Amino acid sequence: MNSLLHIVFPLLTSFVVTYFAIPKIIHFANKNNFFAKGGRRHSHEKKTPIFGGIAISAGLLFSLLFWAKLEEIQFILVSLIIVHFIGLLDDLLSLTPIKKLIGLFFAIFILMFLGDLQIKSFHNLFGIQEIPELVAILFTLFVAVIITNAYNLIDGIDGLAGGLGVIASFVFGLIFLFNCDIQYVILSFTLFGALLAYLKYNFNPASIFMGDTGSLVIGLFFSILSIRLINEGVNIPNDHQYINKGPFITIVILAIPLFDTFRVFFIRIFSGYHPLRPDRNHIHHALLDLGLGHKMSTFILYIYSVVIVFLSYFMIDMSLGLSIFLLSIIVLGSMSIPFILIRIKKTKSEK
Repeated sequence: MNSLLHIVFPLLTSFVVTYFAIPKIIHFANKNNFFAKGGRRHSHEKKTPIFGGIAISAGLLFSLLFWAKLEEIQFILVSLIIVHFIGLLDDLLSLTPIKKLIGLFFAIFILMFLGDLQIKSFHNLFGIQEIPELVAILFTLFVAVIITNAYNLIDGIDGLAGGLGVIASFVFGLIFLFNCDIQYVILSFTLFGALLAYLKYNFNPASIFMGDTGSLVIGLFFSILSIRLINEGVNIPNDHQYINKGPFITIVILAIPLFDTFRVFFIRIFSGYHPLRPDRNHIHHALLDLGLGHKMSTFILYIYSVVIVFLSYFMIDMSLGLSIFLLSIIVLGSMSIPFILIRIKKTKSEK
């Protein structure tokens, strides 16, 4: 019963706060011309209000202040608040990538050195277990930056980032529930509730976007959940134990943003472009270019995300290295299909 309350109360609190805050923010944005223009997002022609991330952050903050043990998550809250204001400044003033990265580093350092949130083992990947402190710091920093930016980059079409976030936070929450890791159950379902409320307004046709204010906060939030899962693995009492499978399960949960970002960065670098240069090489852009539209593209990627989670069940007993390798082949291979279809379509039209 207590476990149910740890899910329901945080979920409802974040949902209600976010749900009722967004209409006020939409009204304010419309009145003061705070819009994300179509040219910026590449997939939208109309002007749409931004700052949905303010409502999401408000839902997260109120829920966690009510239901979490503050002494256990105080530095998580501090880091999230820092990133919230970095995103807000970027939405208002368009910060340079280096300024955003410096602010993100600062938030991550707080998590690592004050919140004691570091990846301290490779869990026998490449035969490596415990890692030196310096390597742990650098690797944790790398993982947090990659996950935060991967989520930021997947926010490209209506409902996609919010929906994938709903799926991911729900799966994280179930795993932490199995682990009896109550504070992270509260964290996960708090995020689930806020994103579910946001999705009501962001699903196509979107009436608001989360902006960097939202995507950076949620990306860092997923980084925090991921680092915890990487360290703890899955430990179901009196049942299966997958203590060393945390890295694999984390990649599974965040597969679409992670592999899409990896693929896009790889293409940009080998094409001679800056890795942060915006383009239309993301998986959601390919689906749009096939004429599927926002709703169908979003639904396909929702289903794809759930399918990846179910497929991971058949790889969980493999070695960590083999399971990650096989997952990478499956996901990257299947992600290439829309781009192959676009080439075929283009070739036919040129004949």
